[in-house]
Amino acid sequence: MRSTVSGYTALSKAHKFSAAGLVTAAGAAALTFALVPQASAADAHSAGVKPVALSAQEFGVTQDGELAKAADDAAVKAGVDAKAAVKAKADAEAKAKADRERASRSTERKALKPAAKPAPAKPAAKPAAPAKKAYADNLDGWISESLDVLRSKGIPASYEGIKRNIMRESTGNPRAINDWDVNAVNGVPSKGLLQIIDPTFKAYHVEGTSWDIYDPVANITASCNYAADKYGSMDNVNSAY
Repeated sequence: MRSTVSGYTALSKAHKFSAAGLVTAAGAAALTFALVPQASAADAHSAGVKPVALSAQEFGVTQDGELAKAADDAAVKAGVDAKAAVKAKADAEAKAKADRERASRSTERKALKPAAKPAPAKPAAKPAAPAKKAYADNLDGWISESLDVLRSKGIPASYEGIKRNIMRESTGNPRAINDWDVNAVNGVPSKGLLQIIDPTFKAYHVEGTSWDIYDPVANITASCNYAADKYGSMDNVNSAY
């Protein structure tokens, strides 16, 4: 049967029965939901099921709690991290200080270690003394040795002048003595190769020679020293002097 209202079509009998069934089913479902008691929060927790907020207000409270707990956890973790960072910094500073102290002690120990003493320098070897010149033990040797002494003292004389006067005064005898002239009379006889008296020998003795008036070299040297003072050189003496 069609509807008498413009634009609408009347439902058939079959459609009416279907709609009525839907309404009846919906009513039954609502009644069943109302009769079943709600599960408690404890039952949901024991079953591992997170309770569902039944209202917008309850949902907001639950979310705020979770956010606060997350913030607390983050703050605790930040505090732990900060303490760990402080401890790590302190440990690093302590290690660096210990390293510096060890290095300083090591440097001090090295500085305190006595330096090795240098080996004492060996004394320089003394130059060998020149070998003493050897002279013959005769008239030529005595004159030669006396001339070396005279030259070292700057006293003039020559081999020829010395030998000539020796041969006239003593004929080359180093022990010759005059016991008859005026000197002998006065108690101071002339002695030796060049017949010199004791006072004159002592006054003109040359250092480095013997004090024995009969020593050939000492007698020649003292006599030449006296002749150089009185005559300029033994070379200028040609008679008693």
